[in-house]
Amino acid sequence: MHSVVGKEIRIGKSTVHCLSAGNRGSQDILLLHGMKFQARTWHELKTLSELAYAGYHAVALDLPGFGRSPAADLDTDEILTTFIQAEQLDRPVLVGPSMGGRVALEFTLAHPQLVSGLVLVGAVGVAENRERLATIKVPTLVVWGGADAVSPLANGRLLAEEIADARLVVFDEAAHPCYLNHADRWHGELIGFLDRHFR
Repeated sequence: MHSVVGKEIRIGKSTVHCLSAGNRGSQDILLLHGMKFQARTWHELKTLSELAYAGYHAVALDLPGFGRSPAADLDTDEILTTFIQAEQLDRPVLVGPSMGGRVALEFTLAHPQLVSGLVLVGAVGVAENRERLATIKVPTLVVWGGADAVSPLANGRLLAEEIADARLVVFDEAAHPCYLNHADRWHGELIGFLDRHFR
């Protein structure tokens, strides 16, 4: 059984909280979260331990103002760049649902050299970044709920069409946070994607 460890990382005058599991030296996976969730969500869902068991080093970050990270006057781009450097993450695969999907998407567009893969789950902000999607060159998994009322399935299809190395998986009838209610399938799709591209 892999233990999940919490820690605080100093970023400027602020701190961010994260949870991690798995052995350093294996592929790094950085998990973000949606507006109503936090790093602990990935612990409760067992995503951290499932990734560690599969041989990956998984880190779930509380963005400032969420979970155990106090609000901070820093932009998300700066936070992620500094966090990746501070934790010595080697071109992590970014996993982002909903709001976290937008963060992951825009960070990959801004810093392609810092990211080795992308997993977007019901991401928001897709249409706003439409013109740049084709510049993404990393393996990408797009996971969507077929009944997503927050970010329509059309956004998932757009990502799959515009990003060259992207695969779309639809959880039929599932709502916006489709990974929460279909944890087994979610873990199977996520780890299958990682095993295909990062072994």
